[in-house]
Amino acid sequence: MKTIIVTGGGTGLGKELALLFAQKGYHLLLTGRNANTLTAAKIEIEENGGRADILTLDIRSSEEISKKTNEITDKYSVYGLINNAGVGHFGPFQEISEQEIREMLETNVLGTILMTKAVLPLLEKQGEGRVMNIISTAGLRGKVHEAGYCASKFAVRGFTESLQKEYADSNIQFNAVYMGGMDTPFWAESDYVKDPSRLMSAKEVAEIIIEKINQDEIIIENKKS
Repeated sequence: MKTIIVTGGGTGLGKELALLFAQKGYHLLLTGRNANTLTAAKIEIEENGGRADILTLDIRSSEEISKKTNEITDKYSVYGLINNAGVGHFGPFQEISEQEIREMLETNVLGTILMTKAVLPLLEKQGEGRVMNIISTAGLRGKVHEAGYCASKFAVRGFTESLQKEYADSNIQFNAVYMGGMDTPFWAESDYVKDPSRLMSAKEVAEIIIEKINQDEIIIENKKS
C-alpha cells in the first residue's frame, strides 16, 4: 500500500485531506508535534475504513527529519508528501516580534524545504510520486497586516514553482495549493479573524483539492468571505 505523509495531519485541512486520501486506498502517515491530535485523526481515519499511523515530528529540525525519515524507509512505501503544517502571526508589521517572524519562516519555509528534501529521494527511487504544498492565497498577493506571513508563503511559492520546472519530465507531480482562510483551529489563538465560521470549512477545501488533484496550480478563493 502506498503511503502519503501529511505534516500537521492532526487537525484542519491536513486531517481532512488525510481522510480523503485514505478513502482512495492510501495509507496515511500523520506527522506533527501533538501526539494527541494525531492519534485522534488516526482513529477517525480507521473508523472510516482507512489505514493510518502517526509520527511525532518537528519539521523545523533537520536532524529529527533525517532520523525519522530513515526509520520509515523500511516500513512504508512512500508515494507522497503533503506539506500542510504552518503557522501565522498577524497584525501591523512593526508589532510582529522577531520570534514570531522566525517561527513563520522556520515552520512554513524551512520545514517545507527540509521535508521535501528528505522525501524526494524516496520518490525518485521508485520513479513516481506527489508533493503537495499548501501555500494559501497569501502566496499570491500581499495583504495588509500579513507581511511576514506573506513573505513565508511567497517563498514556498517560488520553491514549488522551481521544483515543478526541475521535475517537469518526471513522474513526480508538485501541486501548489492556494486557498483563502478556513474555519479551522488555525485561528484558535488569534483574534485576527473575528468570525471564522464565515469561512469555508477545511472539509470543503479538501474536497476541491481532490477534485483538482491533476492541476499543478490549485487556487481556491473563499466563496463565503
